[in-house]
Amino acid sequence: MSSYVPLISSGTAGPLGVLHLPRLWLKVSLEAAGKLAPGYPGIGKGYDAMTCGALGLNEDAVKSYIASAKPTYPQFEAWVKANGTSVTASAIAAHNAAVTGYLHDDATRQGILSANGLPDGSPKDAVNLNNLDDWFEFHQAVLK
Repeated sequence: MSSYVPLISSGTAGPLGVLHLPRLWLKVSLEAAGKLAPGYPGIGKGYDAMTCGALGLNEDAVKSYIASAKPTYPQFEAWVKANGTSVTASAIAAHNAAVTGYLHDDATRQGILSANGLPDGSPKDAVNLNNLDDWFEFHQAVLK
């Protein structure tokens, strides 16, 4: 069975306007299907936990819903609106600012840039560093 590197960026939002939520849906969906690439958690401690926390979502409930219902992304957003305890414009805005403002530590940044053959420097934000990391992992797993 094939596994997949999740290539939806944390900087992507769906119709609800929540950054990272489409990536969270993809990762948990792939995990539920046994198709998430090694090294990627369905719900990890970074943006995944931040997103669930910001929207007032129980992580186990998210996993359970996705595993049992296998929702499309719009169906997942509808479930989020119905089950999140803090799905408000202000919570979404604060969450989005936290996502775009998050910076990896120096070692993580340097490791991602180095793996991609880039000198230490830019990008510095976690969203774009994570994109580089995903693209590198995809290249290694599929294109090399």
